[in-house]
Amino acid sequence: MTTRASKRQKTEQKDAYHLIYWPSIPGRGEHIRLALEEAGAEYTDTAHQEDGMKAVTSLSSDHNKGDSTNPPAFAPPALKHGEYTISQTPNILMYLGPQLGLVPDVSEDPVGIYHVNSLTLTALDGLSNEPHDTHHPIAVMEYYEAQKEEAKKKAKDYRESRLPKFLGYFERVLSGDASKGGEYLYGGQLTYADLVLFQTVDGVSFAFPKCVEKLKGSGKYEKVFQHYERVKGRENIKAYLGSERRQKYSMGIYRYYPELDDE
Repeated sequence: MTTRASKRQKTEQKDAYHLIYWPSIPGRGEHIRLALEEAGAEYTDTAHQEDGMKAVTSLSSDHNKGDSTNPPAFAPPALKHGEYTISQTPNILMYLGPQLGLVPDVSEDPVGIYHVNSLTLTALDGLSNEPHDTHHPIAVMEYYEAQKEEAKKKAKDYRESRLPKFLGYFERVLSGDASKGGEYLYGGQLTYADLVLFQTVDGVSFAFPKCVEKLKGSGKYEKVFQHYERVKGRENIKAYLGSERRQKYSMGIYRYYPELDDE
């Protein structure tokens, strides 16, 4: 066994996880929290630490050049685990998946983790990144009020075209043979992709409540909304959602502006 492999094995067995993410918003860190909570893993979270903001700003500081093992992270979230610092939400989930039992066993399904990652990337693209762009369609660093008219146009297209397209895709996934029964996205068991889909559907439901209710009422996405309730009702997820660890939506990815919701 190589020294690196030996260290990795020791890290996976003994070290707790430490999530570095902004306080006060669920944001992209929420997907990692849900995975850790579902698995009952031991972890700490800067969002709930007194000096947590300092850790977040240090992570993305221009002065941070990483170390001999880890390149610097571009932005939070990041996950510290032993000697490693992993960044980028889907990358963190891909790292955690095998450790937390949230992907198929590679010995039984060598490509399963890649299918799970693909589903995750698709949900993050269409149900996280695109909703964010509805309220910041021109410039991320400008206030919403400075691009309000453009935001209305962007949101209209998202409500009428993009959101139905992505919900329709996941309806097809849940209807397909690879889901193994339609309860979960892949392989008949919960994976981290299911947690991501739950969180993104929850987020768009907050940001576009009238629109989502209308789409739900259409009956075209029945499996998606059943899946949402199924994940929401899982024992550990239900307990987490009812706890103080679950932060409320505010000025993060998902924001509620009545003028951007269904007309």
